[in-house]
Amino acid sequence: MSGKAWYDVSPSAARLTGSLRDIGYDFPTAVADVVDNSVGAGATRVEILIEFDGTESRVYIADDGHGMSPAGLLEALRFGTRRGYGRGELGRYGLGLKTASLSQCRLLTVVSRSSKSAVRTCARALDLDLIEEWDQWVIVDPANTDPAAARARQWLAEGTGTVVIWQLLDRVLPEKRPEGGWARRRLDSLAARTAEHLGMVFHRFIEGAAGRPQLVLTVNGQKVEAWDPFARQEPATKELPMQRFEIESPGSVGKVELHRFVLPARDRFTDPEGFDRLSGPLNWNRQQGLYVYRANRLVQWGGWGGIRGIDEHTKLARAAVEFDTDLDAAFNINVAKMRVTLPPQLRQLIEPAVNELCVMADDSYRKTSRTSRLVPTNLGAPAEVRAASQAAATAGLALRMAAMEADQWSAWERIEAVLREQSPEVVHLLGLNGI
Repeated sequence: MSGKAWYDVSPSAARLTGSLRDIGYDFPTAVADVVDNSVGAGATRVEILIEFDGTESRVYIADDGHGMSPAGLLEALRFGTRRGYGRGELGRYGLGLKTASLSQCRLLTVVSRSSKSAVRTCARALDLDLIEEWDQWVIVDPANTDPAAARARQWLAEGTGTVVIWQLLDRVLPEKRPEGGWARRRLDSLAARTAEHLGMVFHRFIEGAAGRPQLVLTVNGQKVEAWDPFARQEPATKELPMQRFEIESPGSVGKVELHRFVLPARDRFTDPEGFDRLSGPLNWNRQQGLYVYRANRLVQWGGWGGIRGIDEHTKLARAAVEFDTDLDAAFNINVAKMRVTLPPQLRQLIEPAVNELCVMADDSYRKTSRTSRLVPTNLGAPAEVRAASQAAATAGLALRMAAMEADQWSAWERIEAVLREQSPEVVHLLGLNGI
């Protein structure tokens, strides 16, 4: 800067905080981003309490983590915190706690206790009304008369932890009649959706499969159940061999793991309710595809990342793409940690494995279809005829797999198209078409 004129142009606090409210969160994803901080603080229990009280409605997110000192809490409420994030930490940009919370409310209060030996808490608040009035980046110490903060201090009397409080829920409650029955039903609905969302994105932590103690999550006193998208508890689920790839990221090289699964069809699930639950929030067709995990936290689910399109016949195919935070730049993860972009080099590497998975899922789907449609009319067929039909279908699958392994999938698709046009009976015999 020597010899150059320079100017300190700080952004308008009022305008920028208003803009950051629209970064893309909905209520469940905002809660999940706050829970990320609890996981980073070593919490084993996080309780979400969504209380309806008209305009005084509140949300509490309380954990038993190691808590924060007054200086640490002040830094946590800074937009773009100066603290660094280590490998495996769920935070990234230093914005999550603030942007997630203020996307739903106008008053964010955080109460924390970091000492086990001393019952001493600290509390700080971000008040959008105050920031807009002063147009300054101000953090305040909430008044001792604030009943929500006082309640949080009581919760922390037993040990360390942090309580995040959302008040003035202008993005959650309707502007008109926030005390009415519709507003109450909306909060009840949001509580249910939040529990479903948390059970999905944190399922590995809830299961205790993320290399850390099992995480207990509750929403309004109800324990959140883990939602495993791969139905690994089902005996009929097929898991293909895991594959590992190396991806270049600015300044480093990281590893990506691909785990592939063919889920059972409805008639092979141990119970129909399990099949319905595994359909997920987007239902079976749109839930097929890639499930992207960042440091064991699910950040994106469904779709094939541009590798192929959604197909009814491959709806039983799901695959986990797992990477650690050292590859954040390569995956271009967004601020809300809800969307990633597959690196082009990774897309090319995993395409054959994805196509192989889809071929097997397609075959599993069609076998179920053939069984349900043909068995009633073939009961009287000789055993050798049924065996020949099964052998032909197996041969069709083997041809598809051979084309895949020989890296000739595009050529095979053209061959199938010609067969459908010229010899549909052969396509039918080989099980290459729906019946």
